[in-house]
Amino acid sequence: MTDSSAPTPQAPAADATNPLLSTASLPDFAAIDPSHIQPAITALLAEAQQALERVTAADAPTDYDFLSRTLNVATERLGTAWGAVGHLNAVANTPALREAYNAMLPAVTEFYTALGANESLYATYKAIAAQPGLTPERAQLLKHAMRDFVLSGAELQGEAKERFAEIQERGAELGQAFSEHVMDATDGWSYFATAEELKGVPADVIANARAAADKDRADGKPVEEGTHKLSLHFPVYMPVMQYAEDRALRERLYRAYVTRASELGDKPEWDNSAAMQELLMLRQEEARLLGFQNFAEASLVPKMATSPAQVMDFLRDLATRARPYAQRDLDEARDFAKAALQLDELQAWDLAYVSEKLKEARYAFSDQEVRQYLTLPRVLDGLFRIVDRLFGVQLVPAQASVWHESVQFCELRRDGRLIGQVYLDLFARSGKRPGAWMDEVRSRWARPDLAGTGSEQIPVAHLVCNFPQGADGKPALLTHDDVTTLFHECGHGLHHLLTRVAELGVSGISGVEWDAVELPSQFMENFCWEWEVIQQLSSHVDTGEPLPRALFDKMLAAKNFQAGLQTLRQIEFALFDMRLHAEPGSEARVQDLLDEVRAEVAVNPPPAFNRFQHSFSHIFAGGYAAGYYSYKWAEVLSADCWSAFEEEGVFNPATGRRYLDEILSMGSVRDAMDNFKAFRGREPRIDALLRHQGMA
Repeated sequence: MTDSSAPTPQAPAADATNPLLSTASLPDFAAIDPSHIQPAITALLAEAQQALERVTAADAPTDYDFLSRTLNVATERLGTAWGAVGHLNAVANTPALREAYNAMLPAVTEFYTALGANESLYATYKAIAAQPGLTPERAQLLKHAMRDFVLSGAELQGEAKERFAEIQERGAELGQAFSEHVMDATDGWSYFATAEELKGVPADVIANARAAADKDRADGKPVEEGTHKLSLHFPVYMPVMQYAEDRALRERLYRAYVTRASELGDKPEWDNSAAMQELLMLRQEEARLLGFQNFAEASLVPKMATSPAQVMDFLRDLATRARPYAQRDLDEARDFAKAALQLDELQAWDLAYVSEKLKEARYAFSDQEVRQYLTLPRVLDGLFRIVDRLFGVQLVPAQASVWHESVQFCELRRDGRLIGQVYLDLFARSGKRPGAWMDEVRSRWARPDLAGTGSEQIPVAHLVCNFPQGADGKPALLTHDDVTTLFHECGHGLHHLLTRVAELGVSGISGVEWDAVELPSQFMENFCWEWEVIQQLSSHVDTGEPLPRALFDKMLAAKNFQAGLQTLRQIEFALFDMRLHAEPGSEARVQDLLDEVRAEVAVNPPPAFNRFQHSFSHIFAGGYAAGYYSYKWAEVLSADCWSAFEEEGVFNPATGRRYLDEILSMGSVRDAMDNFKAFRGREPRIDALLRHQGMA
């Protein structure tokens, strides 16, 4: 809590050479060094604290323009600098950077916790919200802000308020530790395989594994000639699980992957068991302080869903619908494994391999065959052309300071006018967090400190994936799943970049309900199943020929292959997450609770040693706690939106414009349900999702 009687801290003298203190429109990522972090963030925290004290002073005007010009400008500058540090910590992690980030994390967390719980600032917001003549944008952001003040403990008093702040600080530390343990456990495991063990694995994966082993040997490590270094990074792990004929090798990688960061993993210091337990206890305590029965209830306040019971009913209903299809999928895999592959018992490390072989046998194609046509440069070019056709904007390669030589930077232009910028960091590497995500660098904002200049801050985004590098001088080859991942993250990026709202807090994805934020991302995935689109995305790595129509038809026929199993898997994760945050005492029975969920919804529970939860970063180190259901919830919305394009024409300009106007560009000025109804003309229905997944 801020003590108003304490002397005002003075901001340290700014070092003009510190890139984190630059007021340039883009961070100078290449220049940022760990030594810059402490002095820059300390200075920016002091500036933001001074701004907070100015707007909460007794003589401060009750005026949003003054508040924004004073406080929002200062906190946005702090947020941009700290965001750059956090981004580098996720994609270019080093021991020195990690140490510097963790050293400042408590101070940053303490400031934002105190900001969100500041009673005087809360009172100012309430007074401004009661004023007449507010624009819809400003009325909505004030409504969101007052809700968030309550959820941030602004109405707590005394010891409760102090304890709430302690919980936030400790929770931030634990979330960061959880993420570090997963990264270290992923980076820290390797196995040097022989050529014989790698029989069946795609050639480019083998070439990259051989190059990794050669590099280790060149660095003086005791690595045998002719071996291949395998890791747990997904571009290595997944092809081995799909294609390696050596069952023992598949089991070795599977065991290592599913026990990462657990008590069964390589190093006790990477075990996330204690972090999970403490995080869950802290979240339940936080919820009780705020007057909720459990953390799930608190988490749902700013979401579309209204109660944990509603979410669990939704998930269980979907599980009931999907279960017969999932059981059929599993039975077919078991029968095929026995009859065609002489595997009497289908183990967890066999499923990806057997499924790939079954798909090849049934549909006469393989993912590896499709990969030859999906080179990253061609896919990116096709994606850019589709975005232009749909929304009338062009992604143009440009120059900017980046953190790794493989990072690409683009400008987003409409009619020649710059409207946004985006960094593309697409390749897996050590020191980079697993997974794929979009993150904000800056939001669209009619900055009050630029008022009268005719200038406006444009939105900037990160698009991050973990694709394999190209091998033997050839471009990177993507699976069709990789392509849909890229389109998914592009959907998030477009939601952020194409906003027409210029009020900070409700522009882009800011303030959008968490269970609706996946709508634009999942919507974009649908284009990857259109023949006209695939023609633009494909070019054979050797011949340059587009993907043949006959092969695409086989892909289309296999589109819903094992959709039942995949649906139940997502429901399993979502139901586990919701129960974990809704039930008292869950921290003491994490494994038991997960086993109960699997017994309820899964048709093929994993082995007892599986420790999936120890690397479930979405809920323990991301923003999805009591919110993982959002993927399935938003899938209903996105499938229904896509059905409008099916009815009216995939590239119908009027439909595309309506989608842009009513959903993509609206930010959170309206509630997500109002956006959906404005586009679709009615409330969402589950029919389209079931039909698209072959479960109608």
